[in-house]
Amino acid sequence: MTQTAAPPPPNRARAWSRGVLMGPVSFIAAALVMVGSALWLPKGPAGIDNLVWPIVLFPLLWTAMFLYSCLDVRLGRAWLVVLGLALSHGALIANSMMSTPA
Repeated sequence: MTQTAAPPPPNRARAWSRGVLMGPVSFIAAALVMVGSALWLPKGPAGIDNLVWPIVLFPLLWTAMFLYSCLDVRLGRAWLVVLGLALSHGALIANSMMSTPA
């Protein structure tokens, strides 16, 4: 009786890449979008709507990025979309921090 080895997983690096994108990268990107959206949302009548809405919607942002990263067939496109959102809001935050006097 001969033993046959189990076939290797389809692509281990691709699975790790998707897992990293779905987990910590999506969380960090959602946090950056949350902080950055306070800069471009309108203030509202009380002047705090731009602060409250991003905090309330953070779980939705994280879930949307997680599911998009999980379900997109093209892994490269998922990386581009999530990193594009993170970098654009990171640049918005950096610009805001650099332009306001201390």
